[in-house]
Amino acid sequence: MIKKTTLNNGIRVITERIPYASSVSIGIWVANGSRHERRESNGVAHFIEHLLFKGTQRRSSLDIAREIDSVGGVLNAFTSREYVCYYAKVLDKFLPRAVDLLTDIFLHSTFDSEEIEKERRVVLQEINMMEDTPDDLIHDLFHQHFWKGHPLGMSILGDAESVTGLSRDAIIAYKERMYRADDVIVTAAGNVTHEKLTALLEEFLQGVEPGHGRSESTPPVYERRIELVEKDLEQIHVCLGLKGVQQSHPQRYDAFIMNAILGGSMSSRLFQEVREKSGLAYSVYSYIASHADAGSLVVYAGASPENSKELLEIMLREIGRFKNEPVPADQLEAAREQLKGNLLLSLESSDNRMSRLAKNEIYFGTPLPLSEIMEGFDRVTSESIQQLANEILDNSALTLVMLGRIGTPAFSNSDINV
Repeated sequence: MIKKTTLNNGIRVITERIPYASSVSIGIWVANGSRHERRESNGVAHFIEHLLFKGTQRRSSLDIAREIDSVGGVLNAFTSREYVCYYAKVLDKFLPRAVDLLTDIFLHSTFDSEEIEKERRVVLQEINMMEDTPDDLIHDLFHQHFWKGHPLGMSILGDAESVTGLSRDAIIAYKERMYRADDVIVTAAGNVTHEKLTALLEEFLQGVEPGHGRSESTPPVYERRIELVEKDLEQIHVCLGLKGVQQSHPQRYDAFIMNAILGGSMSSRLFQEVREKSGLAYSVYSYIASHADAGSLVVYAGASPENSKELLEIMLREIGRFKNEPVPADQLEAAREQLKGNLLLSLESSDNRMSRLAKNEIYFGTPLPLSEIMEGFDRVTSESIQQLANEILDNSALTLVMLGRIGTPAFSNSDINV
């Protein structure tokens, strides 16, 4: 059963009780991410995510680590383009301790100057690590070019210049401005009692200032871009993307099924054509990146330079098929059942349920019943997929990013169409 309460200062608390579970997953979510940063301070949200684990007025960083380890729990965080999450998973009997620990780092981190400098070096190494990992770097480059000139295109990590330039005062000012109660959501799933958790949070989180931290975002403009990035690599890494759907798009279920058929599994068209039939790539897949007001459908693969043109031709052909051919009934049904099965299996994890509560609140303002989601998948038809494909798979919004030893490309801009 899902319950929701709004605390006196505006923080929303949402729980889903799973009485047979022995654990609870709890997260403090802030609906502000890298798209809400200024360009000169890009990376500050992710930097703060690191710094909150470096010590509070009551606990050192070692105390924080020892405390969660002593109960066999998990404590971690992550940053995205539209939110940050600090979360813990513990046995249900240790939930009060987890709440005390999470709220302590959330509210009372000291931002010690020495710790900031040490963690700055860690974040700079994280940026360097991505630079040395081309199958990660290509996706960051793709989004920078796909959303060029818009905050969605800024790196979640920031870059060496922006991270190096973040002062202690600027970090603290950002947190004070953006971590406001109306943008904070606490979600918990597992063997949790809503009323007890709400009472705890009312006590621990009363210090969060009311109001919103972020200003209204403007939607991005889709444009066509071809970017060839030279780097001394054995493979050429390819990201090809087109317009996708925003989180609340009425045809999002069509998009999910289209993505599953295109490159969402080993039975997908891209995996079968690129890897199984042609042997061109080890890794090939597609994904949907959806945000509050925009989205992208992205295809990725890495191949040897001599095979990159053939790889690109297959990618373009398989994407274009959705515009030109109805999806066969058997492929549609297989993809539908795949996604429904994946969703049901994910609900066996309290972590996934906790995340689902938060994302539904951020993007829809309410829990989405499982029955409604299943009905959404069941409504998808071959005709509705083709209609959506012709709406979003627009060559004027196509972005291609290639990374590797490209030299003189064996194709022209006019060749890149779906």
